[in-house]
Amino acid sequence: MSGFLAGLCVAVLPLLAAGFWLGRRTARPQSLGGLGTPVEHATFQTLHTASLAAPPLRAGLTEETARKAARRLRSLLGTDALCLTDDTRVLVWDGAGAHHRDGIKDRLANALDTGRGEAFRLACDLPDCPVRWAVVAPLTVDDRVHGALVACAPRESAVLARAAGEVARWVSVQLELADLDRSRTRLIEAEIKALRAQISPHFIYNSLAVIASFVRTDPERARELLLEFADFTRYSFRRHGDFTTLADELHAIEHYLALVRARFGDRLAVTLQIAPEVLPVTLPFLCLQPLVENAVKHGLEGKAGRRHIRITAQDAGAEALVVIEDDGDGMDPGLLRRILAGEAGHSGGIGLSNVDDRLRQVYGDDHGLVIETAPGAGMKITARLPKYQPGVHPAGRLGPE
Repeated sequence: MSGFLAGLCVAVLPLLAAGFWLGRRTARPQSLGGLGTPVEHATFQTLHTASLAAPPLRAGLTEETARKAARRLRSLLGTDALCLTDDTRVLVWDGAGAHHRDGIKDRLANALDTGRGEAFRLACDLPDCPVRWAVVAPLTVDDRVHGALVACAPRESAVLARAAGEVARWVSVQLELADLDRSRTRLIEAEIKALRAQISPHFIYNSLAVIASFVRTDPERARELLLEFADFTRYSFRRHGDFTTLADELHAIEHYLALVRARFGDRLAVTLQIAPEVLPVTLPFLCLQPLVENAVKHGLEGKAGRRHIRITAQDAGAEALVVIEDDGDGMDPGLLRRILAGEAGHSGGIGLSNVDDRLRQVYGDDHGLVIETAPGAGMKITARLPKYQPGVHPAGRLGPE
């Protein structure tokens, strides 16, 4: 979250400088009732226009996003024409003088190669063309030039050159945030794949072995378990969306536990206490099932005696409070801290650290897992899920909307 705030500050400050250019074009001597001075009015207008230009840019630089953002960016600068390019071509031209498009393209090479802006006069044989001067400002992300913003005007202007540079820096920040969003999405997809890899060899083998054991002695039971297995694997290996609902995640857990009960019989007791009002809450996909699997693995496998798992989901105002508790062997708190920090390999550790990481990535560090455990004392895992989080919705992708 601190990185986002820093990016926001970096993004807003150049806009205030660009607002100076807009203020010069819009300032009037009379008061603008309720909006303060002309400079304040220009600042508000600049920030509002920027807020409308930002969402497309947060999806990266393409023909579509450039087309959606170009008019807003031209309004920010108050120019007669503006174009956005990538590193090979002009993506969009907004405003007058579109016949200069090819000429602009031919002059981009130096700015794209050096990463330095430049200004030049445009040759034009049309007497009524309002575009005579162009300012090229590179769009740079991680020291690599992705394209350029080109502002065109009737005459040379040092103010326009500076304002275009500031707006280009702001656009570059939005593109950098888009890159971070894509990296974040790829990371979470990789983490989900890691969970699936953990589920598949261990759980699938045991489940099929249990189903096979019922094929001759109780065919109907084998059929029911096979359907439970199909429903669970269909959910766990689905190909769309980084998010799901609490209701769907709990349904998958019920399928999982049905297969576990078939294996362990009366040795496993499960209590579920779910408040209906939290069922629509959205959460990261495969977020709770690994925690239940961890409780089963460390409570039952290789051990004798009866174990109890309790799953509760309560309404806690702006959040849903989900608790998964078992009375198994527990764990040394020091070992648990090393597992969550990625410093110790441990059976089941992938699931715990994976879920903890993804919760922190989506909701912030205040929403990591809270785990209470000690040797011989079982384990209690608490997850706090905000009922609303921007960009988080069922079957949605993590990143700009």
